[in-house]
Amino acid sequence: MGIKLAGKPVVESLREDIKLRVSALGEKQITPTLLLIRVGAREDDIWYERSILKNCDLLGIQCQVKELPLDVSMEELRQVFHEENHNPHVHGIMIFRPLPEQLDPEEIRNLIDPAKDIDCMSPVNLEKVFEGNSDGFAPCTPKAVIELLKHYEIPLKGANVTVAGRSLVVGKPLAMLLLDEHATVTICHSRTQDMPSVTRQADVVVAAIGKAKFMTEEYFGEGQIVVDVGINDDGTGKIVGDVDYDAAFEKVKAITPATGGIGLITTTILLNHVVQACENITNDNKEHSQV
Repeated sequence: MGIKLAGKPVVESLREDIKLRVSALGEKQITPTLLLIRVGAREDDIWYERSILKNCDLLGIQCQVKELPLDVSMEELRQVFHEENHNPHVHGIMIFRPLPEQLDPEEIRNLIDPAKDIDCMSPVNLEKVFEGNSDGFAPCTPKAVIELLKHYEIPLKGANVTVAGRSLVVGKPLAMLLLDEHATVTICHSRTQDMPSVTRQADVVVAAIGKAKFMTEEYFGEGQIVVDVGINDDGTGKIVGDVDYDAAFEKVKAITPATGGIGLITTTILLNHVVQACENITNDNKEHSQV
């Protein structure tokens, strides 16, 4: 029987650090500020928005929401980004996705100021992740995985880590972050031959496939650490991961739950990035004013 790797202790540790930094900024009369851009009123977006607002309130971070109509044009969105990129009182920007068909996701990725791109939407920040350059912002979910593994003191240097999933949102950037920690990384995907035989050889398995309970007991071996990134509806309204948790729990050494695991940490990472962006921007402004 395994150990549950809960996200709450990780979040509590991160929050303590964030609060100290927010307090230090407050002494300089600076309040870290996040801008959320929401197009339309998708239920998932509104749910996540409420979660972010609640967490911002807990940490002393100001959060503004810009609501745009579902039929907003690309030109209107360009104007929004232009204004907010140059708004000195906004330090981090996030736009909820997916977006309506009339909006070009590739162009939008290039509209956001990389210095305010707290969820690694900009190709500039994504390139930094692949270069091993820590100056930018990594995607929040891969960063949450790294924070969880570090919190529970799971050794990564020299470890064999298999990532199931190759998306640019989780799988590929996570592989780069793991390489930065000196892990030996294998990526599995939909064309991998006999995936269970590959995942069973790993010390750590990260499931980021996006299919409910896709990875069953046969994918795992004894003594493994399993991190489940997936958040899926099983068809009955219950949230489950990419891993069949009950089956894997009886076999592996430790595993994250579908709820209260990585997802819980991801929002805190987002807000940590807001504070980091605020620190970077205000320090840059101070240096420029002294020139």
